[in-house]
Amino acid sequence: MIGTLALVLGALDAAPLSPDPTVGRIDGDLTVSIGAGATLGPRGVRATADMRLRLLDSAGLFFGYEDCFGSSAEPTRVLYTGLELRPLFLARWSQGLELQRGFADLLIDSFGLEIGGFISQPQKGSIGDRVGLQLGLGLEVPLLARAIGPWIGLHGGIRYSDAGLARGDETALDRALYLSITLAWHQVLAAHLVDAGDLGSH
Repeated sequence: MIGTLALVLGALDAAPLSPDPTVGRIDGDLTVSIGAGATLGPRGVRATADMRLRLLDSAGLFFGYEDCFGSSAEPTRVLYTGLELRPLFLARWSQGLELQRGFADLLIDSFGLEIGGFISQPQKGSIGDRVGLQLGLGLEVPLLARAIGPWIGLHGGIRYSDAGLARGDETALDRALYLSITLAWHQVLAAHLVDAGDLGSH
């Protein structure tokens, strides 16, 4: 384990410096991420589709759908949405703290905080029978050392049903951990929501 970590750190240290410390993240002002994968929970696995919209790759919205497609997973379907905040990118870049190594900077700055809500369908019920609060963390691994391209996404946290929160004594069905693993494509677009050109002069 220690040897593997040392190899990874050594490879990052040996990587050439990037002439663009933002690695393409402010080529536009809107990052669109569309991915698919699986969500693991204590009561089964569901196929997952996930979409994220981020302003300057720092804050935005996420939406997703999970479906067990007839397996014994509980719940069988989940719809979720919420807000995502990635506090590290602009904070590090504005202070000149980027490592200027594309893979390392993108990986570090992908750390995100997530808060939102969900509706789900129990095995013996209908969609919307259970609704609640979703709290999570995210980290994404760039397969290329650029903002645009394929990424592996890891998003995990906990979901609380509104019924459990109201009682204050959540049961197993009212409180569940989850971990979503997706393969996503990230695209940076010029939506002109902010003037990315001014940021590029930093």
